[in-house]
Amino acid sequence: ISIALENAARLEELEELRKRVESENLYLRTQVDEEYESSEMVGRSQGIRTAIDQIMRVAQTDASVLIVGETGTGKEVIARFVHEASARAEHPFVKVNCAALSETLLESELFGHEKGAFTGANSRRIGRFELAHRGTLFLDEIGDISPKLQVMLLRVLQERQFERVGGVN
Repeated sequence: ISIALENAARLEELEELRKRVESENLYLRTQVDEEYESSEMVGRSQGIRTAIDQIMRVAQTDASVLIVGETGTGKEVIARFVHEASARAEHPFVKVNCAALSETLLESELFGHEKGAFTGANSRRIGRFELAHRGTLFLDEIGDISPKLQVMLLRVLQERQFERVGGVN
């Protein structure tokens, strides 16, 4: 009986891994289909050299990075540059436009959800945090999210853990 239980546990683990790879593959295919902005920075000014130096220093750490600037100033370009200069470069760069999603949908997008968590949640879904595992998660327009979701994000940043929507801790 214990061998059967071990085999069942292994099969369940393999199924979870398969679902995760499928989700990551789907996300990455959609990213390839979108317009790719080159993260090469061009310029010789002192400001550009300073920015590149700072990017190279922060890319060598596991620190969370806050990139600020008006819409259209190149925050994603900087984030991609940090990602590509880091040890995470071989793993996914996952972006989420926080302003484009409602709070409920954003929570599910970021953290995923369990089957039955809400109407229409017919299966377990992996969120962007899991898709970005060992890679980079770029949260664009993060200033537009609600205080409730900001608290959830702070927990992830501080404790490096989260729950899927409908999950039990």
